[in-house]
Amino acid sequence: MDLIREHPILDFKHGRKVRFTFDGEELVGFEGEPIAAALHANGIRIYRLTPKRRQPRGFFCAIGKCSSCFLVVDGVPNVRSCITPLRTGMRIETQRDKGVIALDAE
Repeated sequence: MDLIREHPILDFKHGRKVRFTFDGEELVGFEGEPIAAALHANGIRIYRLTPKRRQPRGFFCAIGKCSSCFLVVDGVPNVRSCITPLRTGMRIETQRDKGVIALDAE
């Protein structure tokens, strides 16, 4: 995982390590951190493809105001990953098109 460990001004505290999946691959992150931060730390930069042109989008504004970081989380599309806290066992998927609710969502 690629994390900032020291900073001259900011103090970084992480929650407990948790496991989650992204597109079927098991990854590790810290409970409570934004999903986008956990993905970024695991080297994942593309979160969705735009509906018409299939252009890749990822982490952009980091404050929940744009739609670049939309993901499908536990079967629910259009989840803003920059402001949604990571929980253990989350099933996270790349969002394609406008997002479709999975029929097998728990």
